[in-house]
Amino acid sequence: QVQLVESGGGLVQAGGSLRLSCAPSGRGFSNYAMGWFRQGPGKEREFVAGISWSAGTKYYADSVKGRFTISRDNAKNTVYLEMNSLKPEDTAVYYCVADLSPLVLRTGPRYWGQGTQVTVSS
Repeated sequence: QVQLVESGGGLVQAGGSLRLSCAPSGRGFSNYAMGWFRQGPGKEREFVAGISWSAGTKYYADSVKGRFTISRDNAKNTVYLEMNSLKPEDTAVYYCVADLSPLVLRTGPRYWGQGTQVTVSS
């Protein structure tokens, strides 16, 4: 069974940085678009960032543009989310996601990780 395993969450002060990592357990994910969603307390789950299988295309939610950077290393089978200038409103559970379609990735990706907590204190 395919699993996406996130790591790197934690507690950070506003203005700080964190890097999340996601490692799929199965093979073949180099062909998948991958990305991140998040769900803050009392909020709906929302798309954060996505990256095509070749890493040639990256896309972000407006709320994180210029602060977050998504990247992938297909040789290591890992996707990263570098988060800088963090704000308290970035506090959420962050989920790694994957889908063959970059379009579907933004709305209803097939594969989800279990989530990792990011807490930004003011």
